[in-house]
Amino acid sequence: MESKSSTPLEIKNPDNQLRTNIDLEDRKRNEAALQESEERFRLIVDTIPGFVCTLSAAGEVQLLNRQLLEYFGKTTEELKNWAMSDVVHPDDLPRVIDSWKCSVETGQPYDLELRQRRADGVYRWFQSRALPARNKEGRISGWYMLLTDIDERRRAEAALRASEQDFRLIVDTIPGLVWTMTTAGDVELVNQQMLDYFGKTLDEVQEWILFLHPDDRADDRASVVAYWHRIIESGQPYEIEHRLRRADGVYRWFQARGLPQRDAEGLIVRWYNLLTDIDEGKRAEEALRSNEQSLRLIVDSIPGFVATMSAAGEVELVNRQTLEYFGKTAEELKNWATSDALHPDDRPRMVDVWRRGIETGEPVEFEHRSRRADGVYRWFLLRSLPQRDAEGRIVRWYNLVTDIDDLKKAEEKVQRSEAYLSEAQHLSRTGSFSCKVSSGEMLWSDETFRIFGYERATKPGLEAILQRVHPEDKAMVQERIDRATREGKDCDLEFRLLLPGDSVKHVHAMAHAVNDEPGRFEFVGAVMDVTDQWQARAKLEKAFDEIAKSEVELRTVIDAIPQLIVALGADGTFLSANQALLEYTGLTKEEVKSESFRDVFHTEDSERLRDEREAAILRGAPFEYERRVRRRDGQYRWLLVQYNPLRNERGEVIRWYATGTDIHDRKQAEERTRHENVALREQLDQVFMFEEIVGSAPALKTVLSSIVKVAPTDSTVLITGETGTGKELIARAIHKRSQRAGQPFITVNCASIPASLIASELFGHEKGAFTGALQRRQGRFELAHSGTIFLDEIGELPAETQIALLRVLQERQFERVGGSRAIATDVRIIAATNRDLAAAIAAGTFRADLFYRLNVFPVDVPPLRQRKKDIPMLVEYFAKRYADKARKQISNIDKNTLELCQSYHWPGNIRELQNIIERAVILCNGDTFYIDRAWLSSESASHTEPGPLTKTIQSYEREMIEAALAESNGKVAGPTGAAARLGIPRSTLDAKIKQLKIKKYSFK
Repeated sequence: MESKSSTPLEIKNPDNQLRTNIDLEDRKRNEAALQESEERFRLIVDTIPGFVCTLSAAGEVQLLNRQLLEYFGKTTEELKNWAMSDVVHPDDLPRVIDSWKCSVETGQPYDLELRQRRADGVYRWFQSRALPARNKEGRISGWYMLLTDIDERRRAEAALRASEQDFRLIVDTIPGLVWTMTTAGDVELVNQQMLDYFGKTLDEVQEWILFLHPDDRADDRASVVAYWHRIIESGQPYEIEHRLRRADGVYRWFQARGLPQRDAEGLIVRWYNLLTDIDEGKRAEEALRSNEQSLRLIVDSIPGFVATMSAAGEVELVNRQTLEYFGKTAEELKNWATSDALHPDDRPRMVDVWRRGIETGEPVEFEHRSRRADGVYRWFLLRSLPQRDAEGRIVRWYNLVTDIDDLKKAEEKVQRSEAYLSEAQHLSRTGSFSCKVSSGEMLWSDETFRIFGYERATKPGLEAILQRVHPEDKAMVQERIDRATREGKDCDLEFRLLLPGDSVKHVHAMAHAVNDEPGRFEFVGAVMDVTDQWQARAKLEKAFDEIAKSEVELRTVIDAIPQLIVALGADGTFLSANQALLEYTGLTKEEVKSESFRDVFHTEDSERLRDEREAAILRGAPFEYERRVRRRDGQYRWLLVQYNPLRNERGEVIRWYATGTDIHDRKQAEERTRHENVALREQLDQVFMFEEIVGSAPALKTVLSSIVKVAPTDSTVLITGETGTGKELIARAIHKRSQRAGQPFITVNCASIPASLIASELFGHEKGAFTGALQRRQGRFELAHSGTIFLDEIGELPAETQIALLRVLQERQFERVGGSRAIATDVRIIAATNRDLAAAIAAGTFRADLFYRLNVFPVDVPPLRQRKKDIPMLVEYFAKRYADKARKQISNIDKNTLELCQSYHWPGNIRELQNIIERAVILCNGDTFYIDRAWLSSESASHTEPGPLTKTIQSYEREMIEAALAESNGKVAGPTGAAARLGIPRSTLDAKIKQLKIKKYSFK
């Protein structure tokens, strides 16, 4: 399209009328589609006709269109004098005259909203827009004015502004984008709204094709231009819909309408075009095209059960939630009156309510229970409204069923709460009340009536209260009530009631002032029967007098005790001390109660014990700790401080008593012993360098001596001993003192590897040797080449693996599983077991020749019970080790703990001791290490003298094991062995055989 000048449009024929028909019927249909709820979509906009007039350059009316004359019901001559007539609302007339006068004088476009009087006297809002027409010299030759009825829009805007709901304006204003074109189709003039929409100048708008959506440009630019020229050449009005890009880049749908302007000969001289934003309408049309689906979606989105029913009450439509809840189809729900959808107790009443609603046409509201698909009944509220036609006949019922089950439960809960409150008030003898000051109206709870001694029918009031107040307290009560009422403040008072029969009751009343309205307030409060408390208070005062006398005697006794004694409050604050403590510390009674008393305690101990002491005080149980206290000569000495609580009859701690015992000499002796143990351990470490092997018992020294002798050689070593005695530590010590110390030390637990895999684990395997052998793998013997291999639990080796191991010991070579090449090995073998290998040889489960090859240098590790003198050293060693690991500071070991450890027989040996100490360190809160006796009780109990039940169980076990051995000919392992027959692991059966002293070789 060729760009044209932006000069104003020249009006060649002033008689021609500007014919612009703003037909927004579609917008009204679209808005109706959006706002239709019960009646699908109603029309909200029918027709907004446009009123057009032309005026002279001086602003005088010249020509009016038919619609405008019909609206005002006046002639053109009458409307020429509009400023003096009643066509403009009196409140708007001055503003209209001033604005129009300004536009005429300045030549600026005229745009104003005003109210104009219809022929029937009704004022409606209009938007008046006028543009000047200029001649070639640029002088205004006339004005074109368009009046648009915006009354509905103004009403909608006012309603929406006042609305509390968050709805956006569906239609704010629909400004027309007006533009004119030459007969050749070139843009001639555009209005300001169009320039604002595109954000372009007039020259830039010439390339209007660029603003079209790519999908609306057909195949290319030439096609669009050709189509446009065909429209122009036809000379017929056109109407087309397309998308235009807004200044912010957003595309919106518009309806383009064009009308040709013709001269007297009928030739087209200009095109007048109007672009109407129908983007919202297009969206509505899309919704209308899928009307049924959209309606279903809307209904299904309602948080409730929605249904429509015919005038006769038959189900027509139900939403998705209804179907899902009942688990039924729409057809099945049509027979709701006879199905199980309703609770049997509610169905007859529901049918009656519906029948009455249909007969009377009144809205229906009914609470009932409906059965969910899983059989659970829930409470619902049914609300039904009838839809009527123009004659008032019911054509349909709209139903909304809301789940109120939680509300019903809440109501029941409130009712129960009210009942509980009433019972609680009765039990606590506390009534509640409220009083509106303005009216004097009072409300009492049942308990309040009982407290004042009135029947429930009595009207609550101030007079009723004062009638019961004791004569001696009446003036005080009246004065306090008057003051609270006058000042609007809270009230709290105690007084006596004189009830019928001359009985006296003490009550405590509290009232809180609450503002219910500006400048008005009411009192809400409670009244409590405190007669029992008054009686108890009198008894308590008497008891206090007696206690005061007893305290004097108790003080005399406490001062006579040589032990240090301190009395503390329930929260741990110092109250008093006996004479022995005053003499020990050199403090006075006043200093004990002051902050200076804390100075006698060592600062390190105060910081260390602060949290522990506070926690113990809160627990309320007796406790003790050790701390240093400065004696009067300035020396800090260790005291054992023991706390014991004093409780009242309700079990509440009312006081603490702490006693202090001087243990300084004992602590020094323990410290010397500890240093001696540390020195002894360091001496042993320097001599033997055996890492974690701690102890100096003769039995252990024999083992260490054997290690020193055998370590430098390459001899095979067989280590025996009970479980948990540290056999692996012995093996590591032998390796580290050997000439192979710099080479690998490989550990293999023969009991933890399945029998089918042990050979592959020890000797390796070739690729494809068995299922899952995807590549060659080196065994433990290859990995231990030039070093040491430790075979733990050697007694658990299967028979076929024992043969392979025997070959390694004899020939120093082996073959991988699945391989045929002999591999030489240079490795030292150290084996260990907790089993009786001699018994295994006798039972046929262990090869004798392999035993002799392994038993070159036997080392028997003693159990911990044979090393009682090593236990203190081990306890200290492990306690320090785990304390360092846990970042805890442990400086003392409880004496009872050492005695407990030495008296215990330790069936799990050092491993059990190590685990117990680790547990104790984790649970330790202070710097003193201790072990709870309960941790050892279960183990100790198993070694007490067996009772009758234990003997019976052991006898039964012996019979079962001997029967299984007899059936398997004395064989323990294997699929046909006794262990498999009994369904227990082989190691467990071996332990039982050893425990019950069964001779299994006698069954062969």
